[in-house]
Amino acid sequence: MEGDAEQLSARPTLETEGLRFLHVTVGSLLATYGWYIVFSCILLYVVFQKLSNRLRALRQRQQDRAAATVEPDLVVKRQEALAAARLKMQEELNAQVEKHKEKRRQLEEEKRRQKIEMWDSMQEGKSYRGHARTPQDEDSPGPSTSSAIPKRKPDKKPLRGGGYNPLSGEGGGACSWRPGRRGPSSGG
Repeated sequence: MEGDAEQLSARPTLETEGLRFLHVTVGSLLATYGWYIVFSCILLYVVFQKLSNRLRALRQRQQDRAAATVEPDLVVKRQEALAAARLKMQEELNAQVEKHKEKRRQLEEEKRRQKIEMWDSMQEGKSYRGHARTPQDEDSPGPSTSSAIPKRKPDKKPLRGGGYNPLSGEGGGACSWRPGRRGPSSGG
């Protein structure tokens, strides 16, 4: 029994010495090269991520190529659908352009007609602005003329007196701005 006790007591001391030796060597290794190990681990992680992304993209491209070579009918259908969509969009654009041209023509015709009316009224000695309003009044008979009388707006008070000028320096109280002296400053 005493031999077994000696073996048991000897064994933990050997294990603890081994752990101490491991602790000392690992501790000194980390103390000496710790930051290098940390930075190299980070660098390896970043490189691994970049390579895995590139490999994933490469595999995806290979699968796309394989799918495209296997089903050329799908590629043709896609191209036809794309061409049809482009044609439809072009037709819509052409329709919008035609509408815009028509509106422009109408506006130019209206401007031309107004200029002609203005010229005619000026030749007759009338005011062209008054002439532009008269056709509306002439078209509507009797009763509507009484409602066509313009209403007077109530007279409003001005916000400031008539003599107020913010640039004059008057009426502003003690706050008046004056420009500085010209020339270089004569500081001490």
